[in-house]
Amino acid sequence: MPDRVFLGRRIMLALCMLFPAMGMAEDIIEVGPFSKATTDTVLPAGWEPLNLGGADRLTEYTRVKDSGKLVVRAVSENSASALFYPIKINLEQTPIVQWRWKVENILKNGDATRKDGDDYPARLYILFDYDASRLSWFEKLEYEAYYFLKGRYPPLAALNYLWANKLPLNTQLPNVYSDRVQMFVVRSGEAELGQWVVQQRNIYEDYLQAFGEVPPAVAGIAIMTDTDNTGEQATAYFGDIRLLPAINER
Repeated sequence: MPDRVFLGRRIMLALCMLFPAMGMAEDIIEVGPFSKATTDTVLPAGWEPLNLGGADRLTEYTRVKDSGKLVVRAVSENSASALFYPIKINLEQTPIVQWRWKVENILKNGDATRKDGDDYPARLYILFDYDASRLSWFEKLEYEAYYFLKGRYPPLAALNYLWANKLPLNTQLPNVYSDRVQMFVVRSGEAELGQWVVQQRNIYEDYLQAFGEVPPAVAGIAIMTDTDNTGEQATAYFGDIRLLPAINER
């Protein structure tokens, strides 16, 4: 009997190697299937503007065609806001986020270590559900004060995947406004300006590295181009965004 079990496992492994997509299609979540849109509405269905920092001017997001595919274009001129998609994600099943993006320029005065330089031509946010059990008593007071003013709790934490101007790739650092927002530099500099780049990250592992604990539930995903701190201008494009099982990790 043990020989048959061993043989059966070897057969299953061989089948998985021969047919890697077999049984996986239902596990792929299309969060931002921008290229598959059938209408010419300005914003993709389910995505909504989000003013994260209370900026006076908002970034302009529109759906456009680029290289024959529908994508979202972000234009920021001394402005800041995100485009947000609320979604609950089971990170045990689909911990990988994959997306395409392109930027036209980096920000000359961008500096992730200073509040007056906390701008990026493109970034992807992963927002996590509020969970009081993970906060100190002082943090709970801050969250309760926010709830009193806004009528809802802010996210517990966030991961930012950045296209920076000069920081080394794979740099991880806290946001200058809150260490509840941890940032990962996944693209940097001018070498790939004007080119579509495919990006992929393991959300579960990045959260574990950033905060030292198992991540709570994901509350949503956002894309953002912002220039309100530097007063500069930036244009970026965002393509399809998907969530994948860990087996798809490169």
